Amino acid sequence: MMNNIYLVGFMGTGKTSVGKELARIKKWQFIDLDELIELKEGRAITDIFAKNGEPYFRKVEKEILKTVSKEKKFVFACGGGIIIDKENIRLMKKTGTIICLTASPEVILKRTAGYMHRPLLSVKDPQKQIALLLKLRAPYYALADKTIDTSKLSVKQIVQKILKLRTIN
Repeated sequence: MMNNIYLVGFMGTGKTSVGKELARIKKWQFIDLDELIELKEGRAITDIFAKNGEPYFRKVEKEILKTVSKEKKFVFACGGGIIIDKENIRLMKKTGTIICLTASPEVILKRTAGYMHRPLLSVKDPQKQIALLLKLRAPYYALADKTIDTSKLSVKQIVQKILKLRTIN
């Protein structure tokens, strides 16, 4: 039996909404790792990136993952880049199931349109940027135990798909 469920994937693919609903149905705990990092650091992720850079952020993210992965019966919404680190992947696979949520660049752009605080998307052509980042991260996302395209699905439909996986029951 697996201990935890790790939801990974690009921003705007539904990790938080799906995670909360999945945890509610399974009667597990839900944690958004980015929120936990902000809590521990006492500042927003955009601030961490701006003042300390991505390597520092990834270090904090890794430390927090090491701590929380000791828990059982948790659903974690992970930051989009957590899977770039092989040790993070190993740890998540050892302590649970990794489910990658994906969506088309068009859908992601639509869903993230209201988020001007997304430093990665504050560019001239955000859709092109999304497509590029998706391409760069594809080999890492492919390491997930299961991938679900959320482009045309509701939160409830995605949760139902996850609940049908035999690895999480």
